[in-house]
Order: sequence, then C-alpha cells, then structure tokens
Amino acid sequence: MLIYSTMPNAMSKANLLTRLKELGVRPSKMLGQNFLLDPNLAQAIVASIEPRSGDHVVEIGPGMGALTQHLVNSPASRITLLERDHRFVEELKNRYENDRVRVVGGDAAKIDLRQLYGWGPIKVIGNLPYSASTAIIAHFTEALSPACQLVFMLQREVAERLVATPGNQNYAALTILLGRRWSVKKQRVVPPEVFWPRPHVESAIVEIKPRVVSELVPCDEVEFKKAVQLGFSSRRKKLVSLLKKNYPAALEILEKLGHSPTVRAEGLGLEEWSLLSRQLSPPPRSSLQELADVVDATDSLVEVLEREIIHANKLRHRAVHILIFNKKRELFLQKRSFWKENHPGLWCSSVAGHVVAGESYLAAAQRELQEELRISTSLTPFGRFEASPLTGEEFIECFYGGSEGPFTMDPYELETGAFFSLSTIRDWLERYPEEFTPVFKLLAERFNVQEIAQSEPR
Repeated sequence: MLIYSTMPNAMSKANLLTRLKELGVRPSKMLGQNFLLDPNLAQAIVASIEPRSGDHVVEIGPGMGALTQHLVNSPASRITLLERDHRFVEELKNRYENDRVRVVGGDAAKIDLRQLYGWGPIKVIGNLPYSASTAIIAHFTEALSPACQLVFMLQREVAERLVATPGNQNYAALTILLGRRWSVKKQRVVPPEVFWPRPHVESAIVEIKPRVVSELVPCDEVEFKKAVQLGFSSRRKKLVSLLKKNYPAALEILEKLGHSPTVRAEGLGLEEWSLLSRQLSPPPRSSLQELADVVDATDSLVEVLEREIIHANKLRHRAVHILIFNKKRELFLQKRSFWKENHPGLWCSSVAGHVVAGESYLAAAQRELQEELRISTSLTPFGRFEASPLTGEEFIECFYGGSEGPFTMDPYELETGAFFSLSTIRDWLERYPEEFTPVFKLLAERFNVQEIAQSEPR
C-alpha cells in the first residue's frame, strides 16, 4: 500500500521516520506499505477526480492522510476513509472524523458496499496494495458499487494488464471482465525512487470510468464472466476447445463472428466477447410481446393486446409491486437493468412487473417473484394505486413478504439488488430521489414502510 505523507509541503525522509516513530509504526511488508515523499503527486491524484460540492469521495488506504489532507480542503460534501491497518485507524479518526468525514476500518476488498449508499454516486481514490489491487478493483466495479469514477495507484504491471489490447501478452481475462463495463486509461508512470521503502517495481496511475451503456451489447453478465474465465483458463489452447463442453455451439458461433476454429481467447476484442456470450446464452423472448389486459377507469377488462402496443398508446393496464423484508427488517431493493424499457438503471421495489392477460394480481406477484428473484414466499396485500400518468397508466396492487434469500436475479431484468436498512433508504430518498423510480417514490410517500416491515411475521 502506497501511503502519502500528511504534510501539505514536502516531507523529508527524516521527518517521515520521526513521525512514524512517534506513532510506533513500522512499514508492514504483509500490507505492502511504501510511503511516498512527493506531495505534488498526492495533490495531482486528488485533483484528477475534480472533487465538487455534492460529491462523495471514498479514499482507500489513507494511511497517514496525505491524500486526505487535500480531500478535506476540497469542496467534496462527503468523505469516507477506508483503512485496513488498525494502527492508522485511530489516528485518522482523531485528526479527521467529523460530520463530513468518516473513518471505516476494514479490508477494502471485502467492505460492505451498502455502507456507501445514501450520498449519491461516489468517486473512489487510493494507493492500492500491490497484492490486493485486482481484488479491490473487482469489488468497487461490481454491479452493486455506486462508483462513478475511480483513480488508483497500482503496480505498473497490473495497470498494463488493465489497458491491454487483443493480441498483447498482457491482454487477459481481467482486461475483458473490467473492460466490459468500464473504460480504463493509464495516466502516468511513477518511478520507485519517490517512495520509502523503495519498491522493486514501477507504479502507474489509472483512471476508471463507466462505459456508455447504450454502446454495450446486452448479455447475461454471469454467463459472460463464465465464458471469459473458461476461455482464458489455458492460453495455449484453442478457444473452441475450452468452450465446447459447456457451449456445444461454440465453433459455429465463432465462425459466424468471422473467427478461425484455431482462434485463442486473446484474439477476441471486448465487443466480440459480448457478442459471443450473447449467442452462447441467448436472451429470453422479449416480454414486450406478452399479452396483457387493457382496462378502463374502473379496472374492468376492455380488450387484450401486446404490452408493446399498450405502452406505445399509453393504455390502462395492471401491474404489481412487492416489498421483501429479511429478519433484520431490511428491505430488498432492485436496481433495474440498464436495458429496461422504462426507468433503466433506477432503484425500485424488491420486485415489480406486469399482470399478463387473464392473471390475478396475486398470481402475477407470485410469478414475478419466481422470474426475477427465483423465490417463493407468502404475500400480503397492503395498498393500491389507481392508474394515472404518474404510474404509467398502471393500476398497481402492492404486496409484502419475507425472505432471507439467496436470490438468483434475472440478468435481463435486474442490474443488481441488496437489502438496505430503512434509515439508509429514507436518507437516500431525501438526498437523491432521482435515483428511484416514480412508483417507488410514490409508494414510500404514501405508505409507512417501517410499519409494513414490523407487520411481517418472523
């Protein structure tokens, strides 16, 4: 872990050693601690994320607080410091913790990402330990992460792997798994002589930002990861040989994509891997072709049409919303897929879906539970919304139930999901209501979710 000095001006090696001695701290080889003596670089790293009012900045491995020194002087509205080394945690708390800055002890690769919610998208910054950098990056770029920008100091070898192109020896599964949703740029190389103790390798600074979702090929992210890992499990073997056991049509699909039967995993670019995965595991039939009941102002049947026609003409129809609580009385929220027709990428009720033709509201709710989360549980009705422009002309019946999971989420319906405390949801709704669907905001305003949670039997 590369830790910056706390002084706003240059800190000499002698001053650094004195300060460490006062704290009773020696650099940990296990944690890979190397201290940076160049304060200009620390300032440049902080400046690269352009902290602004309203930003929530998360720093990984603040150590003695050099980056923190610049962060606390920035306009950022919220700062979270994640520190694994217990020897620094108390010091950071004493020096920086207040209503704006909080210090969290623990391993950044395993930190509960839900702790970071309620303050909007986050910018992540840090000097990562060489041995744990890939695990930390994977954790902070998973679907549940609220990160919108990440700037990290890494071992140069890892940075080269993140930005590698097809055919390059550094091009690997990590390159593709991260590059599927994220764009990576190498900003600069940092020589070892600016650190103490001096590392044996060069470092590099990288910036990671989300790709534009509209430019991505929709596919099952779980199957995508499985195919990539299989493809790179033996770099010397032909890709089709590695895939055919799990995907019998692999050879045919690769040839359709214009590749030779002898192609290896590193021969496919990022988009080609997405196209391959999509064809290896095709998406289900579009739900827009489902038949649904068109109803009048009293919720009485008028006719049956395809849902695509119903939506295009803004006709009244039926839907359900379901709230699932666990034993801690936390509420499971789903984040809608970015490829959904309505409200893509927004947070919503545990489960939400349409009533198909001839189906009751309760039957629809039980079916949607199975389709979206792969669970069954008893459901109790608690409210109803009349059809209006705010509900998308849907009559909506609301239900609640209990479950601990585990859930298997439909990858084409849900981006991710998690249980959140009701206090986190309340604060989150108040600060960033634009991150939720209109119906969920209406549900939270009209019904006492806390009371509903208490009603769920345990």
